[in-house]
Amino acid sequence: MENAQLPVREGGKLFIAIYNDQGGWSVRWKRIKRAYNTLPRSLQLPFAVLVMGLREIRPMVLSVIRLQFSEYLRSWSQYQTSRGMSRWHDLVDWIGGYPFEVAKPEQVFDFYRARGYVLDRVKTCGGSVGCNEFVFTKNGSLRP
Repeated sequence: MENAQLPVREGGKLFIAIYNDQGGWSVRWKRIKRAYNTLPRSLQLPFAVLVMGLREIRPMVLSVIRLQFSEYLRSWSQYQTSRGMSRWHDLVDWIGGYPFEVAKPEQVFDFYRARGYVLDRVKTCGGSVGCNEFVFTKNGSLRP
């Protein structure tokens, strides 16, 4: 976050998105991502399949119980249209995305406020998985 703000001039805008800190969940995902990236290339795909399988088993089983398995399958095929990449590639990208940094919204706000930024806008992921997005304006006259 320090480096992101370096080129911003007085009155300039800083846009930043950072994964929401989910406590234990974030710690587990960081370990998964680190493990994936330290594996030999030949083991990365089987590892991704294992992680994906564990992640997808619940929604898949629930769709069968609810007699909505075709909707579950359709969600996979429609994913490309809504996200711009296949669900499989998105999940592999997620599993392999390392380094993985997280922060609570107030940590981001406090960090940039201490460096003379004013928060213009924030869009949180509602306390769930995803990124919180921030827009700040640099205003050095507000420095403590």
